[in-house]
Order: sequence, then structure tokens, then C-alpha cells
Amino acid sequence: MLKTTLAHLATLAMLSSVSAAASACQDLTMAQGGQVVQVTDGDTIVLNDGRIIRMIGTQAPKLALGREDFDTWPQAEQSKQALADLVLGKDVQLGFGGEREDRHGRVLAHVMVQTPDGTLWAQQAMVAAGLARVYSFPDNRKCLDLLFAAEGRARVSGLGIWSDPYYSVRLADQPAALLARVGHYELVEGRILKAENRGGRVYFNFGRSWKQDFTAVMEAPALRLFVADGRDPLVLEGALVRIRGWVDDRDGPRIEITHPEQIEVLATR
Repeated sequence: MLKTTLAHLATLAMLSSVSAAASACQDLTMAQGGQVVQVTDGDTIVLNDGRIIRMIGTQAPKLALGREDFDTWPQAEQSKQALADLVLGKDVQLGFGGEREDRHGRVLAHVMVQTPDGTLWAQQAMVAAGLARVYSFPDNRKCLDLLFAAEGRARVSGLGIWSDPYYSVRLADQPAALLARVGHYELVEGRILKAENRGGRVYFNFGRSWKQDFTAVMEAPALRLFVADGRDPLVLEGALVRIRGWVDDRDGPRIEITHPEQIEVLATR
């Protein structure tokens, strides 16, 4: 019990350390929120008007929430409790930087809490404490640079989920280990051996055997986003990168790239 209490207090201390959120993203359209009456998990809350808010830009460890054949991810309860400590019973504002609603009817928003020290950006606080990962979408790309910075600091410090092997950064040159993570959201790090455009589809090959080694694939819509940003994905050949996304198995382990922010460039050639 003492160990649990101390861990809880440590989490609160980490969260309070980013309370002022001086680096909170300003490039959002703000709207009235409401009072938080329920915290479903580490990235989902319910307001007093009944709206369900999916905290865009982050992915907290998932709870089973009654789903059959679904295992709760490690530290999911800790993440939920930390978010409750931040926002439950408090009034929040909502910030929008893209699509505002998902197919489930949930509101997609950044959550801002007023504190005596200023505005607290809930997503940034959770990521900075190591209780959520950055999780982005092609139609919601605002504020990600600040969230990536917060995640990087938490990962290097081994905070929260980053102390658990379940969330370790995987190595691209270990395809067998990646195949064991099919169906999981992963961060995969390695050097792109070859980048090529074949028929409007871009392939990033991390090994010499495209039927066995890890590959990242980019379809035409994602390529258009790169072009709109003035980026040429083919120049990433030879670069050391970190790719995040859901692992599938199509001629070896693979992640589909739907937007540029899924690729972090760690070093060029």
C-alpha cells in the first residue's frame, strides 16, 4: 500500500511540474467545454453535457472496458487515475486543430484546464509524465511537435510506460520480434536501406528481403500530404528514423504511413 501511495504522489508531482504549460500549442480554435464528470481511461473524458471527448494527439494504455478477448495494457489504470487527478470535476476548454468528431460520435479535441498557475494542456501533461504516447492522424496534425518533445523527455527519463518493456521502442532489423507484435501500436527504429516510389506507392525497406524484413508503406493520400508540406520522402533513403503505427503482416512486418508525423528523422545518412 505504501509503495502504491508513493507512486501515486510521484505521478502527481510529475504532472504538476508541467502545470503552467507555457509551451502549450497556440495554433488551435478554442471552444467552450464544460465540467468533466467522468474519466473513462487515460485519453477519454465525459463532460456534464454528455459529450465524450477523445483527447486527440495521444494514446493512453488501453483498458478492456468490458470488451471480450481484450487484455488491459500495462499501466492503464495508473494512466486513468492520473488523468482523473488532472481534470475530474474541473471546467475545461476544448481546442480543435482538425476533424472535430470521429465515427463513434466522440469529440476530437485538445483539453485545457485552468489552474492557479495558468492553463494546463492535459495532453502535454499526460505525455510528459510518461502516461500516454503521441498518436496522430492525417486529419488532426496540430501541436504534434510539442507533444513529441514531451514524449522524448519522458522516454529518455524512463517515466511511466517507458519503464515497461511492453512499450519499448522496437528495432527494425529484428523482423521476427516485430511479427510477434502484429496488431499492436509500436515505435520502430532503424535505418532505411531503400526508399522507392512504385506506381504512386512509396516503400521504405529496412532490410534486403522485402518478403521478410520490416517495411513501411505509404499510399497516394499520404504522399500528397508530404508533397503539400514540401517534403520528398525518397530523400529519407539512408536515414535513421523512428516510425510509429500499427504493425501488420503483409510480406513480413509492416506499418502503413498515412501522414508525415509518423516518421521521426533521428539522423541522416
